[in-house]
Amino acid sequence: MKNQQKNISPWLWVPTLYFAEGIPYFLVNNISVMMFTRMGVPNGQMALFTSLLYLPWAIKPLWSPFVDILKTKRWWIITMQILMTAAFILLTLTIPHPDAATIAAGETSISLFTVMLVLFFITAFASATHDIAADGFYMLALTQHLQAAFVGARSVFYRLSSIFGQGVLLVIAGLLETHTGNIPLAWQLTLLITSILFALLSLWHTFFLPKPQTDKSSLEGKQQSAVAILREFGRTFVTYFRKPGIWLAMIFMLVYRLPEAFLIKMINPFLVADMEKGGLGLATETVGVVYGTIGVAFLMLGGILGGIYASRVGLRKSLWWMAACMTLPCLSFVYLSMVQPVNLVWISIAIAIEQFGYGFGFTAYMLYMMYFSEGEFKTAHYAICTAFMALSMMIPGAVAGYIQEAIGYQSFFWMVIACCAATLIVTFFVDRQVDPDYGKK
Repeated sequence: MKNQQKNISPWLWVPTLYFAEGIPYFLVNNISVMMFTRMGVPNGQMALFTSLLYLPWAIKPLWSPFVDILKTKRWWIITMQILMTAAFILLTLTIPHPDAATIAAGETSISLFTVMLVLFFITAFASATHDIAADGFYMLALTQHLQAAFVGARSVFYRLSSIFGQGVLLVIAGLLETHTGNIPLAWQLTLLITSILFALLSLWHTFFLPKPQTDKSSLEGKQQSAVAILREFGRTFVTYFRKPGIWLAMIFMLVYRLPEAFLIKMINPFLVADMEKGGLGLATETVGVVYGTIGVAFLMLGGILGGIYASRVGLRKSLWWMAACMTLPCLSFVYLSMVQPVNLVWISIAIAIEQFGYGFGFTAYMLYMMYFSEGEFKTAHYAICTAFMALSMMIPGAVAGYIQEAIGYQSFFWMVIACCAATLIVTFFVDRQVDPDYGKK
């Protein structure tokens, strides 16, 4: 029997669990970017410190075995949600209030946000741990049939949390900015709303998350299991770095997304920057609608169609098309920076094209990680691949703001286009190594 509480339907916890999984991720990696930008923090400092917040997701394979060794998956989920709720509340209470003149001049020092950055890092660590526990719990609490049946629901609700985090919260913050005329207060109230919502989700899971009989600590009833698990953990890393083609694979995972890694940190600052500074001068709530809702919807559409296409022709035949879609739509931001249109329709179309291309092109990246992870330690090796995925975004993002400040938005977006060459070069070499039949039905 998989579940002691047979009356708890998966519909009562799968959607909410994966909605809750997405909120802290998008708060830390996306909302923080817009909040610091609207608070007047220079792009260089903003991009550097928000990129460093990726670190827990990059190194989570280092502590993932301890989620198995200590306590149950359910315990980890509830504990991390309580910890993140506390962090959200403290973020609400500790947000600084720089004066309007400093914000308008764009001279707010990131040092004012030291406490917030520490709390964001705690949230990131808890969120990465929550991801490990939630994915493991999903497999323990559901039969294989139900796992397959609910995989669509879990994906949809994670994407809905993306729309909530990058769209709804930005709209709320923007409307509060307009209504109160006080940017720090608007973001404080936005964080308060997020805290209340997440607290309610945590309370819900405390009562409605099931207690599977198989959800046990690996130490239960075993004296030497920790040593054995740690030994096996070490072997997963050794076998990973001895895989054929490991150097090419690491370079591909670090470089394939290079244009998008630079671009993504500067999208929101560009959209809200004044026209005379090279931006589009959009209001915060408008960005929430255009980028956080329309953009995310086309990102999802690109991902869905990319999956369908790859399943029909396989990874190798789709690789070049997806690499092209990953790179060419970056021209959308060159267009936006050169023309600086005021018509929201044209802005929305440009962002929709770029996000669709990114969603379609990212499919090849995910498939390649699965392909490279095949073997004895498939799950653990895939987790290591996701660490390289996080690093591929963290490292370029850390310097993106300083580069933009030095050369301006238009030149920065042309530099992003130049980085597309790196994507195409690594695709050329990887294409020769991929099994022609991998990914086909």
